[in-house]
Formats: sequence, structure tokens, C-alpha cells
Amino acid sequence: MIVAGLGFRKEAGIASLRDALQRAGGDAVTALATASDKAATPALQALAAERNLPVHAISPDLLKIQTVLTQSPRVASLYGTGSLAEAAALAAAGPGARLLGPRITSHDGKATAALAIGA
Repeated sequence: MIVAGLGFRKEAGIASLRDALQRAGGDAVTALATASDKAATPALQALAAERNLPVHAISPDLLKIQTVLTQSPRVASLYGTGSLAEAAALAAAGPGARLLGPRITSHDGKATAALAIGA
């Protein structure tokens, strides 16, 4: 299982999310994941419907315990982790999951994506 974790600003649309996912190499993902407070966002739900993928809503407690590769002070203050995309991907992929690389940012800077593979 390969999960794409997504982090994004409120103003990010489906194009931003799609771009981040594509830039991260997300053609073979089996699910999308993000923080529980972002999971119902229309842009994310539209991307999930377009790709026919489930969305995993990750609780703050699970996000905080993931070991991520990159650090954003803004994201750390909001979610307790350096990268929402990386932490969400790892949490959704399950115990023993590993990142395929650091988060990738969309061209417009409004979204990030990271891929994790389950053990």
C-alpha cells in the first residue's frame, strides 16, 4: 500500500492538490491522508473522487508521533509535527511504514504531498 499524505492551505484548490500529488510521483497511490480537520475539505474530496481513492483522516495524536524528514515551524505550531503531509502518509500507511522521500510542494506553494509505503 502506498499512501499520499497531503498538507495544504485553506485557499488551496484541487489544482494545487493534484499538482503536489503529481510532483511527488503519486500515480500508484491507494489512499490519500491528511489531518482530521482537513479531511472533509471540498478540494481534497474532489481529488479523492477524481482518483477513486479513500481519504484517511488522521488524528492530532497520531500526527505528533510520526518521525518526519522535513520541518516547517508553521506546521509544527499547528499540528505538532514538522510536516503534515509526511506525518499523515506515515500514519495512514500503518506501523513500520516508511517515507519514499521528503514532502514535495505544489508550484503555487499552497499544497504539499509525501508518499509512504506500508510495511
